[in-house]
Amino acid sequence: MADTDWRNQTAAMEFILLAFGDLPDLQILLFLVFLVIYITTMGTNTLIVVLVVTDRHLHTPMYFLLGNLSCLETCYASTILPRMLASLLTGDRAISLSGCLTQLYFCAFLAATECYLLAVMSYDRYLAICKPLHYSTLMSTRFCLQLAAGSWLNSCLAATIFVLFLSQLIFCGPNEINHFYCDPIPLMELACSDTHLVILMDFILVCVFTLPPFLLTLTSYVCIITTILRIPSTTSRRRAFSTCSSHLIVVTVFYGTIMIVYLLLKQESLQKLNKVFSLCYTVLTPLLNPLIYSLRNREVKAASSKAVRKCGFHKTMQRL
Repeated sequence: MADTDWRNQTAAMEFILLAFGDLPDLQILLFLVFLVIYITTMGTNTLIVVLVVTDRHLHTPMYFLLGNLSCLETCYASTILPRMLASLLTGDRAISLSGCLTQLYFCAFLAATECYLLAVMSYDRYLAICKPLHYSTLMSTRFCLQLAAGSWLNSCLAATIFVLFLSQLIFCGPNEINHFYCDPIPLMELACSDTHLVILMDFILVCVFTLPPFLLTLTSYVCIITTILRIPSTTSRRRAFSTCSSHLIVVTVFYGTIMIVYLLLKQESLQKLNKVFSLCYTVLTPLLNPLIYSLRNREVKAASSKAVRKCGFHKTMQRL
């Protein structure tokens, strides 16, 4: 009988992203803050991609992977922030079902890709620190390209499967999503059809596609830290740790906030706190990643300074 009830209702074709609508007096301030974050994110990540492509000193596996990560972050920020900025500026928080599923697809695809890229980067640091004599052989250019391509393709496959299952749900009840983007958990809560199969598929995909890169990252850093602690020289130990500290900070922020959101903040009473921590891995991580790498990395800083000097020289020549 219940099954007949929801089938007789009209399917919802539009959702309302509540986002920060409960803070009407702060809409303009939030718009300006997120606009600055978006511009900075796009600028810094694009700069790293350009440096990695143009500076031959950065044509190594480590920086190739960093370029991939920066490219991913520009896409990630563009998936969420423009829609949020438009909503804050116009007050229009409506999003179509197809638009919601599209945004969810790209968020899932890019988040999964980031898990893989962080795992590959941690494996690269593991080889560099724990097996330095075999590094160039084990992390060849071809192998690095295969790992990067596999990261993108595996994530695309996982996101496609999940969204295909999610798109089969019927939404006919309340259409308000208490979030600033189409997160799968609050979206599935609005479904009036059975969600058990989608939840099961989500669990399987996490176990098959997301858990392995997380375990690889964790194992790599356990080996790295163990190896560093065995180095007798304090100077050598500090130098070895500095080569992976930036990546360790990025991994900690990314996985730490995701675990807090999806494992600890599921209660309805913690929705506001959930949104705050969600901002960390969806908005702040793409902003912080290039800043962390550029501020703590000598090669990136040297390449940036070189690029600035070149630009200054060309401008001087043009004036003359």
